[in-house]
Amino acid sequence: MLAICARILEATVTPKPITENTLFYGDNLPILREYIPTESVDLVYLDPPFNSNRSYNVLFKDETGHDSESQLVAFDDTWHWGESAEQTYQALVTDAPASVQTMIAALRQFIGTNQMMAYLVMMAARLVELHRVLKPTGSLYLHCDPTASHYLRVILDAVFGSDKFRTEIAWKRSTAHSDTKQGRQQHGRIHDCLLFYTKSNSWIWNPVYLPYDKDYIDQFYSHVEEVTGRRYALDNLTAAKPGGDTLYEWHGVKPYQGRYWAYSKEKMDQFDREGRLYYTKTGMPRYKRYLDEMPGVPLQDIWNDIPPALGAQDLGYPTQKPLALLERIIQASSNPGDVVLDPFCGCGTAVAAAQKLGRRWIGIDITHLSISLQKYRLETMFPGLKFQVIGEPEDIGAARQLAQDDRYQFQWWALSLIRAKPLGGQEGSKTGKKGSDKGVDGVITFLDDNTGKPKRVIVQVKSGHVGAPDLVQLVGTVEQEKAAMGVFLTLEPPTGPMETAAVRAGYYHSPGWNQDYRRVQILTIESLLKGAKVDMPPTAQTFKLAQKVEPAKPDQMALDV
Repeated sequence: MLAICARILEATVTPKPITENTLFYGDNLPILREYIPTESVDLVYLDPPFNSNRSYNVLFKDETGHDSESQLVAFDDTWHWGESAEQTYQALVTDAPASVQTMIAALRQFIGTNQMMAYLVMMAARLVELHRVLKPTGSLYLHCDPTASHYLRVILDAVFGSDKFRTEIAWKRSTAHSDTKQGRQQHGRIHDCLLFYTKSNSWIWNPVYLPYDKDYIDQFYSHVEEVTGRRYALDNLTAAKPGGDTLYEWHGVKPYQGRYWAYSKEKMDQFDREGRLYYTKTGMPRYKRYLDEMPGVPLQDIWNDIPPALGAQDLGYPTQKPLALLERIIQASSNPGDVVLDPFCGCGTAVAAAQKLGRRWIGIDITHLSISLQKYRLETMFPGLKFQVIGEPEDIGAARQLAQDDRYQFQWWALSLIRAKPLGGQEGSKTGKKGSDKGVDGVITFLDDNTGKPKRVIVQVKSGHVGAPDLVQLVGTVEQEKAAMGVFLTLEPPTGPMETAAVRAGYYHSPGWNQDYRRVQILTIESLLKGAKVDMPPTAQTFKLAQKVEPAKPDQMALDV
């Protein structure tokens, strides 16, 4: 990986075009270079892991631990100035375009070798690649907060060119914030920044309009037709300069002295036939401009009409953005069938919005937790949707390698094989911890009776040696937590005593489906890769839906035949 990062600008092989919607697991830098062809993407949206509301780590502190004069709190402590950052920096200053070389060298001299500079170096390398994959008519939206937006804009100016900057959008992401509480002498921080750049001076653009507010309508569209009920405003039909033969008499009326009609007599005849003229007491005609024919207010650079992801839309992901925000961006800067790329896709809002709006999409994330959440979300929102996932283990050898490399990533991936929600750890983080319940790594919930209270299947994941005590512990946890069932996922084959302990745990009887299920089940990773599943009541349907599945009556069966 370090070798790849060190030569971020060195071409290897020409990637083949991606022909289907794809989720990639892994570092987006080598994935961009190895899989995404040049000028193949219409729109890039990225929300890098840099948000001062997620965690509060001091960035302007050098790697010796000494504080610098400027302190800044921002994102999860992911970036460090180490060998990878140094190699990436060297590649940028030697192989990147001249503007990027000059910019990144100046930033290092100004900021120093600390976490902030490591972050900016890594971002610069990725932005160079994102610029490469964009089509000439493509656009990029970088979502960040004001903590680092000024630095990122400098990098974007160097990569794209300052003349390719279009807008800095301020999105109001919350109401009054606790930053203003007593003792914090600063303004409340309630907005994020969206830095909008284009690849060239000719880009895809679909204007977005917002509805007029009530006060504006009442003031300017105060007239209402009695028959149709349509609201309209009255516009002047005269002009200061002639536009041809426009000094004529209309129904005995001429324009005021020094003015002309704004339209030809033929056009005025058309307006009259269409009922678009309103006559004042003096006989002067005015043009009826109907409210329902107006597009609305052109979208400006302050977006305060889209609230954060709340209610049913909230997936519990710390940096989740609302679907409406991504829909607006995608509608404005792409067309149906275009390719949308999110290289830091998190819980997949950009991917979901792209699918909803008929775009093709590519999502990349470095955690199996994020990829799993995206798979669940897409399957729930778009039943039957087909897409490919690249980077997940496909055989037992790859699964063993993942467990050896990172046991938390293995754990989250294993849980995704049975659609279990992970417990412990933080979404978007590369590390994790055990859940609050001893021996519980994940949970599956389902409804199985008329109470509406969800029941739980608790899941434990093991990547190393396993034995009977592990099963005994899981059985005890199932009883202690009053869970309906327990599932033991293991990379290594279970022992005979383990299988005996699972059998002794008995059965769970489902009142909704009138069926018995083994209360504790052992599933190996190898069997899951071959299609094995947890034997349990369905989770895709509620008990009320299950009640509708009734045996057909004899007369109905005869009619069906």
